[in-house]
Amino acid sequence: MSERKLRKTETGVVVSDKMDKTITVRAERLVAHPLYKKRVRRYRVFKAHDEDNRAKVGDRVEIMQTRPVSKTKNWRLAQILNTAERAVAVEEAP
Repeated sequence: MSERKLRKTETGVVVSDKMDKTITVRAERLVAHPLYKKRVRRYRVFKAHDEDNRAKVGDRVEIMQTRPVSKTKNWRLAQILNTAERAVAVEEAP
């Protein structure tokens, strides 16, 4: 039996969840500037499939590479690592 290869994973923050079953994840990495050697943040944006619409904006998630789901989606939500703090609106009683 052939073993399945490990898939690529990325961790990032959800920046948009407005689409149905799709989230936009921004992954950040630090690289050294070629001349000044200061560490600079570089970002990459991925569209990932979220079947149950579980992830919300601000959540830290892990996504896994998969077969193409659509023209721009070839990643899927593997797990939610941290949930974002959300403001809860409290209605006042009359």
